[in-house]
Amino acid sequence: MKLLRHGPAGQEKPGLMAPDGTIRDLSAEIADIGAEALSPQGLARLAAIDPATLPEVSAGTRIGCPVANVGKFIAIGLNFSDHAAESNLPVPAEPVVFTKAISCIQGPNDDVMIPKGSVKTDWEVELGVVIGSVARNVPEDEALAHIAGYVLIHDVSEREFQIERGGTWDKGKGCDTFGPIGPFILTSDEADEAKSLGMWLDVNGVRKQTGTTDTMIFNCAHIVSYLSRFMTLMPGDVITTGTPPGVGMGKKPQEFLKAGDVVELGIDKLGTQRQRVVSYESVYG
Repeated sequence: MKLLRHGPAGQEKPGLMAPDGTIRDLSAEIADIGAEALSPQGLARLAAIDPATLPEVSAGTRIGCPVANVGKFIAIGLNFSDHAAESNLPVPAEPVVFTKAISCIQGPNDDVMIPKGSVKTDWEVELGVVIGSVARNVPEDEALAHIAGYVLIHDVSEREFQIERGGTWDKGKGCDTFGPIGPFILTSDEADEAKSLGMWLDVNGVRKQTGTTDTMIFNCAHIVSYLSRFMTLMPGDVITTGTPPGVGMGKKPQEFLKAGDVVELGIDKLGTQRQRVVSYESVYG
């Protein structure tokens, strides 16, 4: 299944994408796409619904983040060896863990805003994992059973905030609009453990990133198991798992986003995103 949320920001309704590509409304079936809907029982109930019996959503309706009320937005850094190399950093022996503020989460096609004072806003196409059941000290061979599905994520990053201002990475990762998620959750029964998925990102129509999930250093099962040793993962938590090479920081000379740019990105089976880049001043004056 492809589960999503549609409607104005803050007023999204649950829905799904039917096999014919139309968006169908699930409001009469569930309150939202949260912990209950993402549980194994909730997904089984939704899978039994014939999409043709659901109301069709008007074409052009805004798509929001497909997960309601995300509790934790956890990220893994340097999870592609070639990206670590372009960042001039060693391949990590264990996953590099940081968090993205849940206040940065938005829909897949909403504008990305360059933060006030930013000089190095960068792009990162990433595979996201959505947790469907409580995971606490989970063995790696059982970890996939705790994944409800997979999503496309744009891990927008401000490199000066992240790297040059001291402390942890978090303050360069959680700025407003820095977490576009979606357009939909592809449930794990249709995702084949997220193997061999092509990944790409363009800026103004020019290809910047190309990669595949097969070159991840730590796969999704390992990441879920690893994180569950240090924190309890809850249904609706989202994990973003790292980016392939081609980020602006790694270019020679370096390249960063500016107001007026258009970013498009996608992962096989998980859809695409398109964002217009705007300045802080154009939003807040």
